[in-house]
Amino acid sequence: MSDNQDGRRFWMGGSPTRCDACEAALRGVFYDAATRFGAWGILCPTCHVFGPGLGRTGSGRGQKYERQDDGRWLKTEG
Repeated sequence: MSDNQDGRRFWMGGSPTRCDACEAALRGVFYDAATRFGAWGILCPTCHVFGPGLGRTGSGRGQKYERQDDGRWLKTEG
């Protein structure tokens, strides 16, 4: 994750294109998050629903990213 001058944080890795669970194409939102099985992955919103959630079990469960007009992914939760 990189910090912008205004404090916003962006995804640093290569731009993810598919959900690790269902392989659906990622559109405007993805989660870098823990699954209910303990493993982490890049998840689409549909698959993330089946995980433990970002805030339900405390910090360290994942982050939500939203695609910006310039193509970068902005961290919006977690």
